[in-house]
Parts: sequence; structure tokens; C-alpha cells
Amino acid sequence: GEDQVSSIGRGICVLLGISVDDTQRDAEYMVRKILNLRLFEDENGRAWAKSVMEREFEVLCVSQFTLQCILKGNKPDFHSAMPAELARPFYNSILESMRSTYKPELIKDGNFGAYMQVNILNDGPVTVELTSPAGPTDSKQFLFEAVKAEAPQDISGSLTKTKARTEV
Repeated sequence: GEDQVSSIGRGICVLLGISVDDTQRDAEYMVRKILNLRLFEDENGRAWAKSVMEREFEVLCVSQFTLQCILKGNKPDFHSAMPAELARPFYNSILESMRSTYKPELIKDGNFGAYMQVNILNDGPVTVELTSPAGPTDSKQFLFEAVKAEAPQDISGSLTKTKARTEV
């Protein structure tokens, strides 16, 4: 069935891929960047001027181990993704860090590890790929994609941003 887990209005949807090599230092860097990236216009319409925090917009986080994919021929391999039993507390610590840094009621997420259908309405479109420099230079490490959202988001099962619907 469809259960709505989260919804957001204007803000960003974060698809977060956690690597086996990620550390707390990487997490701190990512939280800082996610909350401070200047993706939004200011009051005068000047582009790339304000962060999600400065505009008091929402953040929808989705754990996305498939961002850690390495292709082996035509088959995806996810061995560089942190195993779920370690990734869940790591992901939860990132959420808690965002909530303690920003307004907790504006940080949303879905059901970790759940199968979902996610629809994202990308404004712009704007998608930013961010990799933590704190760890190894492997470009697959701690991948984050921020999707700038302009419209309300609905989520069932996990999360997404902008026009998002997740079904479990």
C-alpha cells in the first residue's frame, strides 16, 4: 500500500550514498555543505545567493546506497556502499546533526532501507553532486545529490524532494 512518510515544500532533496570508507569527519563536512550551499535566489531575485537555512526552506533526506554503484561490465556492484547495519546509525547521526544545526522540524526523511517509488520535481533543473574531500580521493565516496525543489513534496515510504512521492 501507499503510506505517506514525509512531505516538504520548497527546499532540497538530498540523495545520500554512504561509502564503506566514510567517517564522522566526512559526515560533518556533508552536513555543513548541505545546509550552506547557496542554491536559492535572494529577496531581490539574485540567483545562487541564499542557502536552505537562510531561506528557512526544508530538507528531505533519502538514504541512497545505489549512488555507491560501480559498474562491472553491465552489472551494478554495490560493495563500496556501507552495509545497512552500519549505514543506518551513520545516516541517523547525519540527520541528528542537521537537526541540531538547523531547525529540526524542517529536516525530513523516509524509512531507511525501504523500497520506494520516488518522484522528484526538479526546479531549474538544479542538481548538485558533492563528494567529501575529508576521506579517500575515491570519487564514489560519500556522494550527495541536492535537488532544488520549488513545489510541495509528498513522500510515501522514504523520501524525496520537491514533488516527491515514495511508495512502500
